[in-house]
Amino acid sequence: MKRTISIITIVVLLIQLLSCTVKKVQRVNTPDITNPASEKIVGITTKAGEDIRFKPPGAVVQNGKLQAKVNNRDYEISLDQIQRFWIERKETSASRTIGLVAAIAVGTIAVAAIIVAATKESCPFVYSWNGRQYTFDAEPYGAAITRGLERDDYSELEQLAPDKGSYRLMISNEVEETQFTNLMEIMVADHASDRVAMDDRGNVYSLSRVEPATAAADEAGRDLLPWLKATDRLIWEPDAETNPDADVRQDIRLTFPKPSSATNAKLVVNAGTSLWGSYMIKAISELRGGNIEDWYDSIDHNPLNQAVLRAWMEREELFMLKIYVEETDGWVQRGMLLGGGPFVLEDRVVNLDVSHARGDQLHIRICPPKGFWAFNSFAVDYSPNNPVQVQVLHPIECRDSTGRDRLGQVASADDSYYDMPDLGDRGYLSFRAPAVKPGMRRTVFLHTRGYYKIHVNGAGPADNETLTHIMTVPDAAARFAGVRFVTWQQEHNARR
Repeated sequence: MKRTISIITIVVLLIQLLSCTVKKVQRVNTPDITNPASEKIVGITTKAGEDIRFKPPGAVVQNGKLQAKVNNRDYEISLDQIQRFWIERKETSASRTIGLVAAIAVGTIAVAAIIVAATKESCPFVYSWNGRQYTFDAEPYGAAITRGLERDDYSELEQLAPDKGSYRLMISNEVEETQFTNLMEIMVADHASDRVAMDDRGNVYSLSRVEPATAAADEAGRDLLPWLKATDRLIWEPDAETNPDADVRQDIRLTFPKPSSATNAKLVVNAGTSLWGSYMIKAISELRGGNIEDWYDSIDHNPLNQAVLRAWMEREELFMLKIYVEETDGWVQRGMLLGGGPFVLEDRVVNLDVSHARGDQLHIRICPPKGFWAFNSFAVDYSPNNPVQVQVLHPIECRDSTGRDRLGQVASADDSYYDMPDLGDRGYLSFRAPAVKPGMRRTVFLHTRGYYKIHVNGAGPADNETLTHIMTVPDAAARFAGVRFVTWQQEHNARR
């Protein structure tokens, strides 16, 4: 299961589509937010942890307040009491409809600036055809910002449905970057278990007895269980730390029931990179100025530089997160969670050795840097893995929006790439859908491999002092993110 998200403040998501009549992301002020035909505010999550859903036509924001209909009654709430907006967007042309639901985190500032176009800096968007429309369903290979960081990604396609014996996907470039897709294939998993999910290597795990956390709290003792116990519309997503004297990391501890004889646990995490964390990829890259291409080259062709960068990423935990298990001798790292998104939160299995965890409870600890992660749910499953029948489907057709054949560029992992250099570039893929096996459930995953290069302003000099500080001082990157967040707030307030 997954959730689509973004971060920081009220966002009107309007993405330009080729051959469709669509508006682009624009800036609006709070009093001007209404319900354009292409989208609507369909709900909110309050800071008190309430999930409020609105009757059509949705909500409007005026004079610092949100107004809507709930159960046929007038509803009003101050913006400073809202943690997250839920936006529904549909864009229609003569040939197709594009659907997207996104959750918008308000953050600590009750302003209304449209920053998705300015901040979302990772991954192509993948849309699944559900039999009626293309629906946003996946964001592969986040943070792979040059070929030396190219990686495989696995995403559950919850919206995909067979149509006349075919599965159909659309891949789209919707940010200022060039995307290079090496491989796209579908993995069809037929199973008798209640659910299946993947780890970050593409291994499929059956889930038969999933148990939610029984307790969750942060370093201040704040109860996070309402936010983390289920995959729902309560998503824990704090802002970057702006206080220079405060700790830039959270310390989140979760408790789960555990059979005393358990030696292995499948930790099921629904989480992803925040939008602000995604933007920090670009912000840090821009510090390299005119040296950015030389840096790309050094990562692409030098395995030692790749290893140094990976070690830094593991230390900082900006886009990969260490999972600790409490054992007799203290906290021991037993797993790693890769980030994804920022708009899609995916279920991901982290397989944990719990043979050294004593007693009838399992205690998990994570220490994410503030502003870089969004967490929806944590659960565990101790059941043995049941058989899962997996079929790999290769595309039978792939064409871009001009009709050019791109099949050879995505059919296998090689030196040939489907490149998408411009905003609005789109590709359309078809796969033969196998018949559903009698008595079996089906879950469909997308396996992609690729990377992207952000379009940065590389004309100026490199800020080597800041870069050195970020690369050598622990948590300096998270501190940098907080400083940039303050700057963004100040610049926005000055424009209001």
